[in-house]
Amino acid sequence: METLLPYWFTVLFNMLRYTVLGGMAFLSFYVLWPNVFAKSKIQTRFARKKDFVRELSYSLQTIVIFIGMNLLVLYTPLREFGKIYSDIHEHGLWWVPVSILLAITLHDTYFYWMHRAVHHRALYKMFHIVHHKSVNPSPLGSYSFNFMEGILEAMVVPLVVFLVPMHPVALIFFALFAYSFNVYGHLGYEIVPRWFRKSIFFEIMVTSVHHNLHHHKFIGNYGYYFRFWDRLMGTENPDYIKVFDEIQRKRFGVKSISK
Repeated sequence: METLLPYWFTVLFNMLRYTVLGGMAFLSFYVLWPNVFAKSKIQTRFARKKDFVRELSYSLQTIVIFIGMNLLVLYTPLREFGKIYSDIHEHGLWWVPVSILLAITLHDTYFYWMHRAVHHRALYKMFHIVHHKSVNPSPLGSYSFNFMEGILEAMVVPLVVFLVPMHPVALIFFALFAYSFNVYGHLGYEIVPRWFRKSIFFEIMVTSVHHNLHHHKFIGNYGYYFRFWDRLMGTENPDYIKVFDEIQRKRFGVKSISK
């Protein structure tokens, strides 16, 4: 398989993805306009400065791990096992959005079971304890993992590249969506519109409240994008809907839930 993206793009992309998306979210909600978004805050208190510093330092380490994994998969002989293709018409234009959806679904399944595994007491201290130091997470903590968990998180790269035929454009959109959703999950604020609660999307998708509860209560709510595995396996926090509705009432008023 030919190398379709220059290595410098891969390095720059992974650096800017965290810096721009995570940085802009943190700057907007925690530095510039926290009072504007006060009603949307999930946990009323704020994390401390040392928490933000810790999240930033571990996230920078994780960026390096992701860069290394990308370089390993895309620029070494391992690339021959990949399914990235250069001609966008090879699988048809319709396949581009389908491949992104397949990658998201594969990622969600991998993440759910990996996430549950690292919560096991035999693995927790080795893999996951650093991430849960963010009891009240911020966007800076979206990549806050120790070295071992950073590798597990980055394994989604070979998983997707080796199993799903993807055009580079689709791969880039998937990577942007995956990290944007990660930032949203760790935002510490709920930002979905009022209509979301009564839509099918609420039944399917993870929200910022959903993942924030995982950090706050430690167990349950292991999914990344979707509620499917949590609901199927009985691991969704039983208070999720109640807490979500409380946040939405705070944002929009008492009548907002019934409309």
